[in-house]
Amino acid sequence: MEPIRIVVAGGGTAGWMTAAALARFLGTDFRVQLVESQEIGTVGVGEATIPQIRLFNQSLGIDEDAFVAATQATFKLAIEFVGWGAPGERYMHAFGDIGRDSGLLAFHHTWLRGVRESVAGPLADYSLNNLAALADRMQRGPARTAKALPEMPYAFHFDAGLYAAFLRQFAEAKGVVRHEGRIVDVRRDGESGDVAALVLDGERVIAGDLFIDCTGFRGLLIEQTLRAGYEDWTKWLPCDRAIAVPSARAAAFTPYTRATAHGAGWQWRIPLQHRTGNGIVYSSEHLSDDEAAARLLANLDTKPLADPRPLRFTTGKRREFWKNNVIAVGLASGFMEPLESTSIHMIQSAVQRILKLLPGRGVTQGQRDEYNRQADYEYDRIRDFLILHYIANRRDEPFWRSARAADIPDTLAHKIELWRGAGQIVREGDELFTEVGWLQVLVGQGIMASAHHPVADGPTAAQIAEYLDLIVKLNQREVAQMPTHEDFVARHCAAPQAVAA
Repeated sequence: MEPIRIVVAGGGTAGWMTAAALARFLGTDFRVQLVESQEIGTVGVGEATIPQIRLFNQSLGIDEDAFVAATQATFKLAIEFVGWGAPGERYMHAFGDIGRDSGLLAFHHTWLRGVRESVAGPLADYSLNNLAALADRMQRGPARTAKALPEMPYAFHFDAGLYAAFLRQFAEAKGVVRHEGRIVDVRRDGESGDVAALVLDGERVIAGDLFIDCTGFRGLLIEQTLRAGYEDWTKWLPCDRAIAVPSARAAAFTPYTRATAHGAGWQWRIPLQHRTGNGIVYSSEHLSDDEAAARLLANLDTKPLADPRPLRFTTGKRREFWKNNVIAVGLASGFMEPLESTSIHMIQSAVQRILKLLPGRGVTQGQRDEYNRQADYEYDRIRDFLILHYIANRRDEPFWRSARAADIPDTLAHKIELWRGAGQIVREGDELFTEVGWLQVLVGQGIMASAHHPVADGPTAAQIAEYLDLIVKLNQREVAQMPTHEDFVARHCAAPQAVAA
């Protein structure tokens, strides 16, 4: 029997992550092909990740140090938000735990009680990742100085183009066949309406049974061919433009991403071994393209290495991610600005769903519906988390006043109300962001709870103070013995080009 033919349309990070995972986990009953054209550029601005990327790499059997060196990567412990509450303010959304829970009582209730008793420090003091990030320190593995401390979770900053090339080599070694060429036509089955084949320049025909659309914003298969539809979220996430530019390598590359708010959006900074990734995200209604480019270039740490590259987008998602025999992955499935570094993760989660719900020689509507339900849920909950950053501001520019006044989804309104009234944060189902993630953004941008769990009233104020002080001292002692981030990279996974420089 002939193998089931899976065709990945488009390369880049989305295409090669998909092809690599399919090649790793599917057997000889499947044949994976990928079509891409070197004439078509990729967006490639997503260079920051979240810790789940480690699970993806590990599942492929990739050596972490080899990956870091090959992609000019650095480590990432957190995202620093500058000016999001009000100009001059800053806070971290750090990976990992904050403090230590007491039985069933989440730590933040103890901290809230400490705030009420005036014996608690800033929330950041109780996060090991936060302290390490600000000190430019890095380590892997269990804590060295106290068993009570958690292991530091981490992610990476890497060159997305180099990552795609790294995965291409992996995928081709596993049997993926790459076809170079531009897709000039899409053939459909006359009865089912399914995509039957891609026609490349030179009249080459690539037939398939299942097609993965990784063609970026244009959604060549899912939208231009199948008309899946698009749900526009601009009313909640008003930025619609971005400009990206690389700059020279920073003298010391920090183990965190920085997102700095400006009058009409925000600017990112992502340090790599060989350069720094920079970009500005903004609303074209409040800032012109020329003004945005000038603002970006005026706020670089180092000299630019290329001309600014513009990008236009509409925040939102496909109404159907899987339609007929086409599944959209990456930008073809939707777009949410890289504020919380979710773009590459959403490729990863899409690939996981494909593998779990993988069709055989026929596709049932139940498989499509379940895939779309899960993808909808993921998109909607990440959307809510991003909206929180915009509405919880006290800035006075027109853009920010408008963002603050916007109506918000009921799901987000419920989370905020539950936190404000009772100090409760509930993570539903498979939501990406944890209670600790929500806590840091809520507190970091000035939304404080008016109450805490009644169990936190049991200890005396002195006992609360002693408990909180011990956590701070343990964290500080652990961070003090860590090597610097730059030394850690140089010791374990320096890229050859960076060493030569």
